[in-house]
Amino acid sequence: MNINGKAYHTIWVKEGEPDTVQVIDQRVLPHQLVIHDINSPEEAAVAISDMIVRGAPLIGVTAAYGLYLACLRNADSDELKEIASMLKESRPTAVNLAWAVDLVMDKLLNTPIDQRPSVALTAADRIKAEDIEICRMIGVHGLELIKKLYEEKKETINILTHCNAGWLATVDWGTATSPIYQAAQAGIPIHVWVDETRPRNQGANLTAYELLQQGIPHTLIVDNTGGHLMQHGMVDIVIVGTDRTTAQGDVANKIGTYLKALAAKDNNVPFYVALPSSTIDWTLNDGIKEIPIEQRSEEEVTSISGWSEGKMQKVRLSPLGTPAANYGFDVTPARLISGLITDRGVCAASKEGLLGLYPERA
Repeated sequence: MNINGKAYHTIWVKEGEPDTVQVIDQRVLPHQLVIHDINSPEEAAVAISDMIVRGAPLIGVTAAYGLYLACLRNADSDELKEIASMLKESRPTAVNLAWAVDLVMDKLLNTPIDQRPSVALTAADRIKAEDIEICRMIGVHGLELIKKLYEEKKETINILTHCNAGWLATVDWGTATSPIYQAAQAGIPIHVWVDETRPRNQGANLTAYELLQQGIPHTLIVDNTGGHLMQHGMVDIVIVGTDRTTAQGDVANKIGTYLKALAAKDNNVPFYVALPSSTIDWTLNDGIKEIPIEQRSEEEVTSISGWSEGKMQKVRLSPLGTPAANYGFDVTPARLISGLITDRGVCAASKEGLLGLYPERA
């Protein structure tokens, strides 16, 4: 996708410096475009935990390149296993992280040490390339839903999003935004309601930035506005992403997603979740009971960061001494989901629906 007219991916190996992986530092967007260097697996873990990079697909790709950097320093098998564990623990909710680490580790542990850098780099590059194509195909299938709505309405289609499930959360295209970008390219008039997504404001900082750069009409709203818009017929479809989906179709996504699903159900607004197959955790069934929910720092709730006087500054919102809870995700039960948009097609949020697209998982 584009930033100031220039095409970017979210992660790449620096040209001429194979020991440096570069990413876009998402902490300072939309106010600055800063390219952040990662030179070790430890720095890759920090980039994930500190949300320099974020989004389930992107953190998986970042971890894969972290293992590549470990191989460059000739880490033996025991050290590689320790690094793999460290990377997995950098953020607990998104299943892509463990999936990508395990995929690369399976290749490395059966490879001589001197060949591991090449094998690891090939594996990370492949995960990256596959993520791009998967996200493109999510858009292909999601576009059909938007086309159908437009054929019925013959007017601008209003789409509501939550958090950032855009290209900044993946490598390119995004998950929830891929149908949006492809609808715009197809000439369908669309408008996006962008949830701010407290406490880190990924919607306000990242989704709005993406849509602005791509020329997509959009309006920023506070998180609690979605229900009001749906009551007044101002939302035609909700499309969100996910960090983990169970085999039964329950979905863990950024905190507040569940409330949007409830509002959509009450107002007969279709609620779809866009996801790559790597976010499906086939080992889990009951999302509410089984998906681990990340609890982040109180400071994200009690303070807020913004751009002032040419730099990022933090200000306190709440009284000193008031404790805060900061649950990073919630779980939307499958019964509230109209369908899952995957790279293989759209299916019901159910075990039967998922196995219809992924029969090899039966």
